[in-house]
Amino acid sequence: MRDGRVRRALKRLALANFVLSVHATRAFRLLRGERPLRLGGDCRRCARCCEAPGIAVGRLVWYVPLLRRGFLAWQARVNGFELTGRDRASRTFVFRCSHFDAATRSCDSYDSRPGMCRDYPRLLLWQPAPEMLPGCGYRPLAWNAARLKKALAAQELTPDQRARLTRDLFLDD
Repeated sequence: MRDGRVRRALKRLALANFVLSVHATRAFRLLRGERPLRLGGDCRRCARCCEAPGIAVGRLVWYVPLLRRGFLAWQARVNGFELTGRDRASRTFVFRCSHFDAATRSCDSYDSRPGMCRDYPRLLLWQPAPEMLPGCGYRPLAWNAARLKKALAAQELTPDQRARLTRDLFLDD
């Protein structure tokens, strides 16, 4: 399903709102002293992030039926996301994207894709222990990875301990 003119215009407005919101939120978090991990690696075009996009929502959208219906209607009509599941623990809606072609592993509306699709996996980098999708070429990296690696090299550790710390502290370049 390709996007028409009206849907592309709506998506542009939504994208502008998304970009402003993300930049404001990240600036506020940086001012509070939070620091995300860095993004390493490259996109391998595996398209796993497109197979079942999930959107975590706030309490109001999750628990207020009118807001939830409005949110889900927007996702269906504008983004082409069809609800397939819910994760109550993380208040996440899981979708199937009608723009994703599983045979070619591509998006038929790539130029007008939503902000969440454009931002993957940067949003994950603010989590304490981000998990990328299996096969994803991206990986989180610590800001001070070089210094931490140098400090680890000076320690008496078994190869297993060194490998585990390197993985758990996001030190792999």
